Amino acid sequence: ETLMGKYGDNAKLIYELQDQGGELLALRYDLTVSCAQRISLFLSLTLWSQVPFARYLAMNKITNIKRYHIAKVYRRDNPATTRGRYREFYQCDFDIAGQFDPMIPDAECLKIVHEILSDLQLGDFLIKVNDRRILNGVFAVCGIPESKFITTCSTIDKLDKVPWEDVKNEMVGEKGLSPEAADRIGEYVQLHGGLDLIEQLLQDPKLSQNKLAKEGLGDMKLLFEYLTLFGITGKISFDLSLARGLDYYTGVIFEAVLLQQENDHMEDLVGVGSVAGGGRYDGLVGMFDPKGRKVPCVGVSIGIERIFSILEQRVKASGEKVRTTETQVLVATPQKRLLSARLKLISELWDAGIKAEMLYKKDPTLLKQLQYCESMGIPLVAIIGEQELSDGVVKLRDVATREEVDIPREGLADEIRRRLE
Repeated sequence: ETLMGKYGDNAKLIYELQDQGGELLALRYDLTVSCAQRISLFLSLTLWSQVPFARYLAMNKITNIKRYHIAKVYRRDNPATTRGRYREFYQCDFDIAGQFDPMIPDAECLKIVHEILSDLQLGDFLIKVNDRRILNGVFAVCGIPESKFITTCSTIDKLDKVPWEDVKNEMVGEKGLSPEAADRIGEYVQLHGGLDLIEQLLQDPKLSQNKLAKEGLGDMKLLFEYLTLFGITGKISFDLSLARGLDYYTGVIFEAVLLQQENDHMEDLVGVGSVAGGGRYDGLVGMFDPKGRKVPCVGVSIGIERIFSILEQRVKASGEKVRTTETQVLVATPQKRLLSARLKLISELWDAGIKAEMLYKKDPTLLKQLQYCESMGIPLVAIIGEQELSDGVVKLRDVATREEVDIPREGLADEIRRRLE
């Protein structure tokens, strides 16, 4: 009941199961609410990858924690692999739980998203922020009954994908709102900006009289002041169309989207959608606590596969070759019957902390060994033949330049490290 009641229209994406005893179960939809299995109360930290965050806090009476968590989740969705949309995928969550002064942990979560997307160099991005209290206030002053808040949120959240007229038609035709109420909502949800917009809405004669909206706008103003101190407001937009369909959010919500670059020649990226999202969920932990004790929480989830899809397309477009191994050097031999020499040399390199590799054949040709290096992106080859064994040296070859030089065997590891610095 907890699981199905917290995702709004997205509940249809939950994988429902029924075990042989007739118990209703579901695959884990995200890392915050849902649970993949029944768990003992005697829960150790090593089981975090199997346990949703809110349930873990409640079961272990934890009231203050900061953590990250990477694990698989499942969505009964139509896959679109070119856009990084899958039925089974990894999420990376970062959450801060505890009773703190307003907007300080929320600002830190946004700073983390900004830092991740900047460091990954995925291109230009924008982090949209809103507040569920502001949205609820907007719905209230526009005459929307509270029973329709959740479904209206889900429809408004489509504004980044479809034009306003389509959203309005869905609200009227499918959700049962009057055209006049939809038009009143449209005057608000198409607004976006920064501190100036927040100040404007604080003076709005209708919203300023709504308790929830006033609280949300006050916190949003405070949030932007902190984000200004962090120096990241250039990538932040206060966007009233951001709704996020998950019903467990109670305050600030946010979503990071990549912006298509002109002349990027990467048309597929247009449809990738958001790469991160999150918000504040102060009421969720109390639902799992026998005494209903609340623990305020705020967190963000990064879509790892979506980011991989973008990076893969970028590499494909640039013609770069991606290294799939950290191997620093391949130990090779140019003649037959030298397997023992290869094994002895690779053992010396391993003992010296060098990431070395060799082909698992007794007598591979030198050409095959060099081709393997090129295909795998291994930068160096340590060649040991009969002459090198006699002279007490190893021939070190640079795969890119094909330059070869004889190195005394005892200094080989140091020379490899020096070249790779």
